[in-house]
Amino acid sequence: MTWKQNEIQNREVQITMSEMSDTIRKLFREGDDRRDAGLTTPEGIRRFDDIVYGEDAERQILDVYRPKDKAGVLPVIVSVHGGGWVYGDKERYQYYCMDLACRGFAVVNFTYRLAPEYKFPASLEDTNRVFAWVLDHAEEYGFDRTRIFGVGDSAGAHNLGLYAAVCTNPEYAAKYPFQPPVGFAPTAVALNCGVYRAPVSEDEKDQSNLLMADLLPERGTKDEYKKISLVNYVTSQYPPVFLMTATGDFLREQAPLLAEKLMEFEIPFVYRYYGCADRPLGHVFHCNIRLQEASRCNDEECEFFRSYC
Repeated sequence: MTWKQNEIQNREVQITMSEMSDTIRKLFREGDDRRDAGLTTPEGIRRFDDIVYGEDAERQILDVYRPKDKAGVLPVIVSVHGGGWVYGDKERYQYYCMDLACRGFAVVNFTYRLAPEYKFPASLEDTNRVFAWVLDHAEEYGFDRTRIFGVGDSAGAHNLGLYAAVCTNPEYAAKYPFQPPVGFAPTAVALNCGVYRAPVSEDEKDQSNLLMADLLPERGTKDEYKKISLVNYVTSQYPPVFLMTATGDFLREQAPLLAEKLMEFEIPFVYRYYGCADRPLGHVFHCNIRLQEASRCNDEECEFFRSYC
């Protein structure tokens, strides 16, 4: 997805993009290009591309991936991509998502509206649209409506984590102008290297806090931070969680905060801390499907989902 100034002007959107968001888009794009260089669609994957799930045919689109050797109804994984709330799209996550599909799942990989052009809760609203789309198109794409899982990393884990709270906490859901499908909640979720309490640090110049300032309409008031902190809204109805971080994850201190809340409400969860002193692993390492540790992590997450099938 491109963000050229003339395109923005053509849409008559008044944008003041922070230097941080601009830098993140450039650096993340370069890193993802290096990570995925030379990768192609696996021979065993059938893909359905560029399906519009909303009103914006550029920003509200998704792909579906299925293993060719698996006929009929399959459990489905919805992937919510990361990118600091300001970067990313389905193209950057296609190889990771197809790698998950190779493990026997149908996988939905979607693009959502990004900050600062689209403020919170636009990304959360798009996540809701996608899960509703999955339910509505289950027969067409062979989705099992009773086994709908979610994976998210970094800002995507934040987004998915909040969405699971919207689905299971009516008081929290009432704070939003949209509602999830009646009676729906993800069967289980995998939250990878995410943010679960805001602000991330007391330093206003912390990278995550600067990006949140672009995400939030009032740039990060006390009430806004409370509203986007998942730890405030977990209840006994929250779905089972695979919770993951790593030695080199700059957000690794966030995972124990959520683990404590999951234990308080007796939510079934698995907590994994990957890497070691001799082989440190960075933020969202699991998206680099060439890594042995990524394969292990993704295997374990899919096995976790199968335990709820």
